[in-house]
Amino acid sequence: MPEGTNVEQVRARFGATADRVAEHAEQQVEMVRDQLRSFVAPRGDERALDVGAGAGTLALALAPLVREVVGVDIVKELLERARANAPANVTFVEGDATNLPLESGSFDLVCTRRTLHHIAHPEPALAEMVRVTAPGGRVFVDDQIAPVDPLAALDLDRFEQARDPSHTRTLPDIDFRQLFEANGLVLLQERFQTHRRELDYYLDLAGCEGDARERARQLSPGGPDAYVAESASYLLRKP
Repeated sequence: MPEGTNVEQVRARFGATADRVAEHAEQQVEMVRDQLRSFVAPRGDERALDVGAGAGTLALALAPLVREVVGVDIVKELLERARANAPANVTFVEGDATNLPLESGSFDLVCTRRTLHHIAHPEPALAEMVRVTAPGGRVFVDDQIAPVDPLAALDLDRFEQARDPSHTRTLPDIDFRQLFEANGLVLLQERFQTHRRELDYYLDLAGCEGDARERARQLSPGGPDAYVAESASYLLRKP
């Protein structure tokens, strides 16, 4: 998870729920690996970076597909759990997504998954991702996206913030594209997906209890049992 003006909320939320997040991460690895294999199609010789690595879902999914993976996160509890499952070619380090402790141009493939909506100001995080990407290297971004309707987007963020206080803002597709353009990235391909999420599971995952849980349930955009989340994956090249 990334750093920013909400850093203490991020650390508190994910530190308290680290075991649940790690269990969820382990369940996701094979699925994410299949997605990476088909969408990113790594060559096998890349040095890759996972920004906002959390408990290691993306980094561990990438491990057999590339030469080396470095995962960066600010939540030490999540990093401890990620290291417990890490193969020899994966390293996890504590660091800030908006000020990466890494050399410019040192990675062939730079990735982030379900991270930018936890960053109060995602612009410097993406700029840092581009900085550490080698010329000709690729950038992979996967995140939830907001509805086109601004009122629906506002309702979604109210719900997500009630469910998870570390949530800042869900970006719409157009905002992602503007961020990519502002950083000189060339869009190679995109993919959009719809996910049905069981509400109780995702409330539990966020450690949402008591009055906050009831408020989140009332704000759920799909009702008290489940809601639908839209996500987008983008593969880009740094010229």
